[in-house]
Amino acid sequence: MTNTEAEAVAAGPQAAPAVPWPAVSVVMVGMFMAILDSFIVVVAGPAIQADLGASVGQLQWILAGYQLSYAVFMITGGRLADLYGRKRVFITGTAVFTLASLACALAQDPGTLIGARIIQGVGAALMVPQVFAVITLVVPENARHRVFGTLGIVIGLATMGGQLVGGLLIGADLFGTGWRSVFWVNVPIGVVTIVCAARCVPESRAPGTRKLDVPGVLALSSALLLLTFPLIQGREAGWPWWTWACFAASLAAFALFVVLERGIDRRGGDPLMRLSLFSQRSFSLGIVLVLAVYALLTSYYLALSISMQEGLGMSALGAGLVYTPAAVTFFAFSKAAGRLVPKYGRRVLEVGAVVLAAGYLATAVVLLSGPRLTPLLVIPTLMFQSVGGGLLITPLLNTVLSRIAPETVGMAAGVLSTAQQIGGALGVAVIGAVFFDSFHPEADGRAEAAGHAFAMSSLTTCTIAVLAAVLVFLLPARKTPAAG
Repeated sequence: MTNTEAEAVAAGPQAAPAVPWPAVSVVMVGMFMAILDSFIVVVAGPAIQADLGASVGQLQWILAGYQLSYAVFMITGGRLADLYGRKRVFITGTAVFTLASLACALAQDPGTLIGARIIQGVGAALMVPQVFAVITLVVPENARHRVFGTLGIVIGLATMGGQLVGGLLIGADLFGTGWRSVFWVNVPIGVVTIVCAARCVPESRAPGTRKLDVPGVLALSSALLLLTFPLIQGREAGWPWWTWACFAASLAAFALFVVLERGIDRRGGDPLMRLSLFSQRSFSLGIVLVLAVYALLTSYYLALSISMQEGLGMSALGAGLVYTPAAVTFFAFSKAAGRLVPKYGRRVLEVGAVVLAAGYLATAVVLLSGPRLTPLLVIPTLMFQSVGGGLLITPLLNTVLSRIAPETVGMAAGVLSTAQQIGGALGVAVIGAVFFDSFHPEADGRAEAAGHAFAMSSLTTCTIAVLAAVLVFLLPARKTPAAG
């Protein structure tokens, strides 16, 4: 039992357990920056293209290079922290992310910006797994649902607020920096985060871990690269033969990884990933659930942004403001989830998943019933979706990690974070294909075409949300924290 837990027990059963908020808040800032940078650059894309003379392919890599390296190195980032210390790796990742952001802000050509974005993704991959690990290790179990609820709010607001923040920064044109301000803003925040982490975050390692599994790193990194690269590039390229070859090679690389990890485990070594993690039903189902949730979350707001900007001719800031009521709703119900989960447990996630699916269906029905797409038409259904999202996403992280042993929490957090990125890439590939295949402005007019394409995207997203709801109902029942 930790000192914090002992103090909570001594104070009596009614006392609220102490939460080390300084340490928790610092690592959450790292999470917010990492997720925000997945979305904020979408708004800056046209300005970057005009200023640097980037081609369409180069612009795509400016957007996708970050997510690619982020996904590929995530599990390795979690394992490095098990070996060398979560605090040390978090600070290292924040430093890499901050320096890469500075390089992005100073880039004078597309190639430099692409390289800096890839390095920025590596920094994020070192930061993010430590957020889950630190929370799981330093927060008493009976207070963890509150902290993961707050983390869910941070993730949701970074996801939904990225384009709004980007639009505000570009519109403000601080010191004449234009699009560069979306990267400059990371520099002071990153420096402060490093200083605060050095002072507030306790160090921890996985006991008994001896060395990094280099063959496992190479096999898993190759498998993830072969999976995510065609997901990012495939739709724009028209899904040529090489995309399917990459998928097949990815399966082979994953199979090789499994063989290597089992062999190392049998010999009593330190595998990159203990495959026994997946024998836990809550974890294995939870990973698929995270894939589904982040597939719909990431891609849906990208489709909405394109509908508002390309279909209705709104500015980046105007499109961002369309999200604001939904973001406020998400925040309110995320806070409510933190209070409801201790009392009602998994039922909160079940209600959230059903409401989320119903919200996507409501958007599709409204748009297909005849009215022309307008912000006022979709804002109520976006808010409806956010009711479900707030109830589902905030408790989800704690549900998946709740039964993980402390010695494997870094590993599990890396897997979870990788699932988020792969889910996002998968969602963009699937829902992006549906949207652009349905978007024909030259034939239907921009507003009408955007309304139809967004309706088709909503139906597809609803299907994924229904799958997520089924998975929630399949999660094993668990006593609520309040019940012990």
